[in-house]
Parts: sequence; structure tokens; C-alpha cells
Amino acid sequence: MKYVISFYCLFLVAACGQLPKDTSRWNSLALREVINEYHQYQKTLSPFSQPGVADNNARLPDLSAAVLLKNYQGKQKIYQKLLKIDRESLSQNDQINWSVLAYKIKDQLDSYVNKEHYMPLTAESGFHVGISWINKRVPFKVEQDYRDYIKRMSALPRYFDQQMAWMDLGIQEGITQPAVVLIGFEESIKAFIKEDVTESEFYQPFKKMPKHFDAKLTAELRAQAQKIIKENVITSYQKYYEYMVNVYQPNGRKNIAANSLPNGEHYYNNRVEHYTTLALSADEVHQKGLEEVARIRAEMEEIITSVGFQGDFASFVEFLRTDPQFYAKTPEALLKEASFIAKKMDAKLPSLFKKLPRTPYGVMAVPASIAPKYTTGRYAGPSRDDQPGNYWVNTYRLDRRPLYVLEALTLHEAVPGHHLQGSLAKEMKNVPEFRNNTYISAFGEGWGLYSEYLGLEAGFYQDPYSNFGRLTYEMWRACRLVVDTGMHSKGWSREQALSFLADNTALSLHNVKTEIDRYISWPGQALSYKIGELTIKRLRKKAEDTLGAAFDLREFHDEVLKNGSMPLSMLEQVITQYITEQKLKNRR
Repeated sequence: MKYVISFYCLFLVAACGQLPKDTSRWNSLALREVINEYHQYQKTLSPFSQPGVADNNARLPDLSAAVLLKNYQGKQKIYQKLLKIDRESLSQNDQINWSVLAYKIKDQLDSYVNKEHYMPLTAESGFHVGISWINKRVPFKVEQDYRDYIKRMSALPRYFDQQMAWMDLGIQEGITQPAVVLIGFEESIKAFIKEDVTESEFYQPFKKMPKHFDAKLTAELRAQAQKIIKENVITSYQKYYEYMVNVYQPNGRKNIAANSLPNGEHYYNNRVEHYTTLALSADEVHQKGLEEVARIRAEMEEIITSVGFQGDFASFVEFLRTDPQFYAKTPEALLKEASFIAKKMDAKLPSLFKKLPRTPYGVMAVPASIAPKYTTGRYAGPSRDDQPGNYWVNTYRLDRRPLYVLEALTLHEAVPGHHLQGSLAKEMKNVPEFRNNTYISAFGEGWGLYSEYLGLEAGFYQDPYSNFGRLTYEMWRACRLVVDTGMHSKGWSREQALSFLADNTALSLHNVKTEIDRYISWPGQALSYKIGELTIKRLRKKAEDTLGAAFDLREFHDEVLKNGSMPLSMLEQVITQYITEQKLKNRR
């Protein structure tokens, strides 16, 4: 949405003695001006923020020190203007606008101050993977689309060099990923180094080109693409591979804790606040995790007893991890099972929601280039309006991908989880553009975990092993509260965290390792899930208890999702107001 009211005009109104008596109206107009300024500023930051404008499709982001500093200073000015607006006087919709924008800008400012650009990678991925998706950001319909893309690929050497320059500074200042989580990371880079350039991910748009291109143009564009991929793309990945093996990995940090970084205590506390969106200390999060682990463990023990298993918890988990009956035989079988579960839930959605998204989704394997160190599944939203969402299922090492957790995974990543929530947000009308594209982890991941629980009410988990899988996924998220805070603020070793996760869940040991390394390399993000889910469940109980027979589950879900991602404190205000309005409505 564009806001065209000039803040300067408001000052003229005030100077003429015509300042609106309604303070709410004044603050609303001021907020619109700030939102418009932010929107316009975002267009200048990265060619990815405004595809199709001018020559943006032919450029890559500039990561030079001067540009990053300028961006930081520009956003700081906008943020200070935002803070001067009286949020409490705004309408609910504008309070959401304020809260989401403040959250978004603050994180961008914190990222720069925390020097996160010194570490453009985590244990499971990095900039070299993200940049490979540039061919999905724009449609390939006319000749200029292809020529722009070729220019964009030509800029990869500069882009890679800038990233490695920041990583060099990270080595100098002790801001690197821990060495232990980088073991094998080079394989994700090597996957992009193709002897045959036509097999490169970057060449895919040239394999099937528009029929209205004549043979000469098609041959010319393909020849140019092959040349650029060979000379610019593959060489960039080869250079980064050698840098990773010979420079970065040998200089990886020895201590895994975020609080071992320069200014690490502040950094981790900042991440805890960001990923929970609440004023919680690491100690409070850790204790809540321990409480949840104990509660869920009791439920898991009940299932072990109900199936008549002769043995303790550890023996039961070992049985689940090793018995062939719980594993698909082929990647296709795993994908088909995930697709069946997803389709089964599609039919249940009308009983849980009044409003459903129009964007479809597919089920596909995690790309082979990142699968070995990637999590078990994830949702990948569409890059453009003409694309579907995709539920990614990891088919690497099938003996580590148990079927008994597939129902919970599917409900979390596809529907009613990330696809449904994210698509409704993208399809919102009459909201500022940033609202459609903002993803707040505590809200989104909290909803994803709550969606796993909704499967019980929708008739899933009829098999006790699948229900144990649901609980092991809930336990997994509870354990995250314990191990993330344990490693980053309480001196836990990696081995201690591995043991805690392995001893309390039925996750495969491969998953346990990849997950712990993910938490080490991405401090605080793992806290989002449980904190968000507990908040949504608490708000639902509050609504049920207050409204009684008048409580409508479909309306409640729509109320949670209709405004898109937001900080949990803002969600609490939204639901509290909804409950109040429903009470008044029922009295009439």
C-alpha cells in the first residue's frame, strides 16, 4: 500500500492552527508517513526488494562497508521517527503496523550492530545456497529477462568476494562459526561445482526457453550463459570452496557458546528477545523448557505402556530408530506418504477455518546440494505470485527419516501450518506491503507447532506410534528451550546437548546431530517454537473459558491468522480485544 500524505504538510496544518483535535488521527497520519518512507527506502537497498524495476533484475546486492553503513544510518533515522509516535493512541490495525515495523527495523539494526554480516552462514546453509535461487526471483518470458539474468550471474565473483571479505574480518575479530559445526560444510559448496555447466542450478532457465524465440537467439543466449557460468559462477564456487577448506574451517571458533563471542552476553540476550518477542531471560526460558520436558515425557511413557512394550524409554526409542517398519524404502515412497497426509489434511481445513488461502502448494525433496546437513523438512514459500509454495521433505538417508513423525512434520510445514499461515499473510489486502512479507519466528513457528497439536482434533495420530511421533516433535521443541539456552548461556558442551536431545526424543541420531549444530550456529532461533505455541494455546484457553458455549474454534483461528505475523505481545492484545467484542456481542 502506498501512503502519499506528506509529513511536511502535517506540519503546515499544525502551523496554521489546524492540528486535528483527534490525537489518534494525527499519530495515524504520522505512522503512514513513516511507513511510506520505509517502503521507499527499502526499494533502494537491494535489487531483490523491487524486481522488474529499472535494471534491478541485472544486479546483485552491494555488500560494501560504505553501503551497509549507509543502510544502517538510513534505517536508524526511520526507526527513531517511528519511536516518537504514540502507539497507544492508534487503532488496532495501526498498532499492528507499528509493532511489526518496529520489530522488523530493530532486528535489521541489531543485525548490523551484532556484526552478523561477518557470519553469512549457518551449519546447514549459507549465502552460496541463497544466491543460487536468483533464477526463481523473476519470470523468464522475454529476451531481456535472460540478458538481465546473464548480467546478474556475471556479478557473482564480486558478490562472493565481498562475502569472503566480511568472513575474513570475522576471523580477525573472533566472530566465526564454531569449527565443529563446519565439518562437512564444504560439500554443500562442492555440489554447485559442475563439470558440465548445463547441469548447474544456474543454467536451469535455459533448458526450456520460450517457443517464440528463434533458433539463433536461443543458441546465442545459451552459449552466453554457458560461458558466464563456467567463467564466473563455477569459478566463484571453486574459490569459495578452497577458502572454506583452507582458511575458514581451520580458523573456526573453538567455543560453541554465543556468549563466547565479543559482546556475546548482550548478543545472546538480544537474540532471545528477538526470537521470543518477549522480555524473557535465558534462565526463564531454560526453566520453562525443563517443565515442558517433564510434562511431555509423562505422556510419552503412557504410550509406551499402552502398546505393551517390554522395556524402558531408551529401549523403546532404540526400537523406533532401528525397526525397518518405520522407514520408507525409496525417496518416492516418502514423498508420496507426505503428499497423502497433506491431502488428507486439506479436506479437514474447512472444519478448522472459515477463511482459506488461494495459493496452492506442492511436496518436493530437499535439494540434494544441501540435504546432508539440512533439517528433516521445511516450508519454502513462493518467490513470485505465479509460483506455489513448497513443502520440502528431506529424502537423504532414508533410514534416518522415520514415518512415525511424518504426520506431525507435514501438519507443521504444509497445512494447517506454514503454508496456510504464510499464504494468508501474503494475500492480505489493504495493509502496508511489509506486512505481507514479514515473518516473525515466534508467531510463525508457534503456529506451526500448534498446527501439529490441531492434528489431534482433526483425527490424525490414530496410530500410537504416530502419536508418539507427535509427542517426540513436541518434546524436540521443548528440548530446544533447554539446549539452546544451555549451550549459549550456561556453559553446556555440544556433547551434553546431543545427549539431552537424544535421550528425550525419538529423533534419529542423524537428526539430533544436525539439529544441535543448527542451534549452535543460529543462536536463539530454536526458542521461537515452544514459546509461540504455549502463547497461542494459552490465548485459546482464555477465549474458551471466557466465551464458553459461544466459543467458535474457526473464528478463533481466523482471528489469530488474519493479520499476519506479529510479536506475541501484540497477538495477546488482538485476541483479548476479540474476546471482549465477542462477550459484548453475545449479551445483545
